[in-house]
Amino acid sequence: MSEQLEWHKVLDNPEDLPEGRVTTVQAGQHSFCLTHHQGTFACLDNKCPHQGGPLGEGSIENGLLRCPWHGWDYDPISGKAPGFDDGVATFPVAVRADGIYIGLKPAPPAPKTTSDLMVETMIAWGVDVGFGMVGHSNLGMADAMQRQEALGNLRFYGIRHEGAASFAASAYGKLTGKPAFCFSIAGPGATNMFTGLWDAKVDRAPILALTGQVATQVMGTGNFQEVDLIQAFQSVAVFNHRVQRDSKYSELMALAIKHALLKRDVAHLTFPDEIQTLPITEKDTISGPEGRITTQEIAPPESAFQAALALVEQSKRPMIIVGHGARFDMEQIIKFAERLNCLVVTTFKAKGQIPDNHPLAGGVLGRSGTPIASYFMNEADLLLVFGASFSNHTGITAKIPTIQVDFDPMALSKFHPVDVALWGEISVTVSRFLESLTDAFSYPDQREEIGNRWTIWKKEKRKRLKDHSEKGLSSISVFEALNRLAPENAVMCVDVGNNAYSFGRYYESKSANTFLMSGYLGSIGFAFPAAIGAWAAVGDSRPVIAVAGDGGFTQYLGEFTTAVKYNMPIKLILLNNSELGKISKEQRAGEFKVWKTGLRNPNFADYARSCGALGFRVTESGIELDEALEAAFSHNGPVVVEIITDPGLI
Repeated sequence: MSEQLEWHKVLDNPEDLPEGRVTTVQAGQHSFCLTHHQGTFACLDNKCPHQGGPLGEGSIENGLLRCPWHGWDYDPISGKAPGFDDGVATFPVAVRADGIYIGLKPAPPAPKTTSDLMVETMIAWGVDVGFGMVGHSNLGMADAMQRQEALGNLRFYGIRHEGAASFAASAYGKLTGKPAFCFSIAGPGATNMFTGLWDAKVDRAPILALTGQVATQVMGTGNFQEVDLIQAFQSVAVFNHRVQRDSKYSELMALAIKHALLKRDVAHLTFPDEIQTLPITEKDTISGPEGRITTQEIAPPESAFQAALALVEQSKRPMIIVGHGARFDMEQIIKFAERLNCLVVTTFKAKGQIPDNHPLAGGVLGRSGTPIASYFMNEADLLLVFGASFSNHTGITAKIPTIQVDFDPMALSKFHPVDVALWGEISVTVSRFLESLTDAFSYPDQREEIGNRWTIWKKEKRKRLKDHSEKGLSSISVFEALNRLAPENAVMCVDVGNNAYSFGRYYESKSANTFLMSGYLGSIGFAFPAAIGAWAAVGDSRPVIAVAGDGGFTQYLGEFTTAVKYNMPIKLILLNNSELGKISKEQRAGEFKVWKTGLRNPNFADYARSCGALGFRVTESGIELDEALEAAFSHNGPVVVEIITDPGLI
């Protein structure tokens, strides 16, 4: 008994395929070549057996269907190649009143593949958010991802540039402490991800990079889009492997994620094309995180801790400095500050980890910081540094006794010796301090002095608000408006340039603000892709704001359409001064001629509207600026607030 066919409608109207024409049609997950020749409709396999050319993109010439790739001819009805013993398979066709149907045998259940196993392992480890582009060398892996997305186990965001994918995944890791994945094809797709991967690496954010690769048999032959990705990723990835035919697939994925998590670094796997669709056996099982991750609650060595405790007990005017590495330990650190009655300042990367309205907060220390922070550092007799790395940008002095605490022993005393280097998990170490300080030790309360220094600084800011220019608004006017109107719980993603310096100095962080930036790498263009990653992490539970200059935003201008596509309600505050203002400033400071820093920009508000979003263009401070910001923050969708600013008023 013949097997019953399943009939698939592939064309609504026979007239849509005129006599002598061919087209590609889809039935299920397969494509077919539909022909119309001498009054007959026929269906052929769409793949030429020689190079896989798509016959549905060919043409009928002299009564024969010609392959568009290399010109091989086939009978458009029988699929045979005249004069040869090869050809392509044909399938039954039925022309019905409501369209054209093709008959196919019921497809057997698709076997699970290596890609299925690795994607399911990834999800079992909690890596269920990704960003990237699908292409010809990662299709097997992409197909496994779409199956998991259809089941609700995975969220994947298709972006316009792979660099944006890695920035988004980096921001996700910085915000959550968990890795997201970025995904690309071989060659240029993979190399495009490098900047975002380096951003994650130097800022100690876990991230998983997954790349397609050309087939193993053509590696080393100069094949199309061939790049040795293992060699290329060697400098950026702490875990860097090619998936092979004899790999332990689930275990390899588990090891990649474990490295990303524990090293807070980049893990990379590349998938040769032919490996992605290999069927797996019943012996291949998922390797989950159970029993694979050790606790990280590391207490500091006792001798070092006692030396640090002695310095704390002797101090009369300590100051706490927190870096980005302490972002998940702030509750304990603030308790410690309240016990010491001392100021807490942050590095620029750690802005907002203590809100500026806390009575012990002193804002940001360093070039992007407040005079409050620098004043107190000069007056301190002990620096307690948590999760910070003493970059030149921050400017932590080496002349004051210092205790440094970090989970990474390589970060301790990285740039110069410190008095006590404490290797330990930050919250555990701070808890030990709190337990060890008896009631006999009291410290002068610095709150009144801190309040006085804030009063002086706010008075100075009011003076600067009076600065006016015909070229555009001052940066301080923009950030003072944001101080009043930005949601208190917003995640704010900041770019690189004068906009960032002004943001660090003038924006006063609120109780539940979180800030993300490209710290050690300092990569322009970070803010908007980072906002995509932040939104993927928090969804609609928190507002997401990107703050960027015109130079930074235009690097990933196309990603605004990504926000529109997924209705990500990201608010972009765009300071447009038609200049790479920070570079101009550096040229002047170095006594160079200002050169090639001027920009020719579109009307960004019009661009936003052309993408299907909301756009405002602001040229005046006061009511016009406030109304635009209020409208943006109340709108449930992506918005650009373009503000014309003067590069000289920062």
